[in-house]
Amino acid sequence: MTDSFRCSAASLTDGEPMAGTAPTDASYLLVEHPGPWGRDAVADSTLPPAVREHLAGLPDTRVHLVRRHGGAPDGPGIRVFSARPETGELRTAVLARPDDLPALRPRDWAPYVGPLWLVCTNGRRDRCCAELGRPVAAALAASWPGATWETTHLGGHRFAGTLVALPTGITLGRLDAETAVASCRALVEGRVPLDHVRGRSGLDPRAQVAELHLRRALGLTGLDEVRVAGHDGDDVLLEADGRAWRAVVVREGGRARRQSCGDGPAKPTPAYRVDAVGTV
Repeated sequence: MTDSFRCSAASLTDGEPMAGTAPTDASYLLVEHPGPWGRDAVADSTLPPAVREHLAGLPDTRVHLVRRHGGAPDGPGIRVFSARPETGELRTAVLARPDDLPALRPRDWAPYVGPLWLVCTNGRRDRCCAELGRPVAAALAASWPGATWETTHLGGHRFAGTLVALPTGITLGRLDAETAVASCRALVEGRVPLDHVRGRSGLDPRAQVAELHLRRALGLTGLDEVRVAGHDGDDVLLEADGRAWRAVVVREGGRARRQSCGDGPAKPTPAYRVDAVGTV
């Protein structure tokens, strides 16, 4: 293992598919915390022990620490967000101090209107996220200062620069400053930038692959033009073009790869094959 190895370059060189690699968590909780960030961002953070314990115990929730590009506070207090991509729900609250987080009640949250761009930049987790993610965050912050946040861990370091868009859950990869701005502009206009999509967060990987396959087959890029209606094993039901569709997506043993810059031994990465797709 040498310092010259970069997992994102290796993944791109061997043509690893991105489809089906978005996070599968049903909900997100974002907590403003400028740092320092460790490899395990919440556990290694300076948040109070009771807050760290509370965050670690949240079921089916992906917890992110977030900060503005450059590290400056967003404003007085601590900004938090809650998101559920499946329903499109996005809420926010401002806390006086981190200790108030476990006591948040439903009435403390307010709807948040507009997109959020979460860009992974945590170099303690992976070098590629810092080296490729920070220029992406800078470019997006210049165009959407209110929407852009650096975050601690999205998974899939080897697809850096990587980003998740909320509330849609659309997850992007292999971004640079130019393609990130173009991709986010497409999302704002209601279009899915297929060349950089890893999948839609909250869905099973097979469903992510099926959605992207059908979009490409039918030439559909509108955010709402394809919907996953159900998933059972390898079978994925979708709705698109006014019709119901069924796709059969099989998981295979993928090529062994080093999955991050810090990993020593190569590990198999899952691969997915679309065996059939048609109307029902």
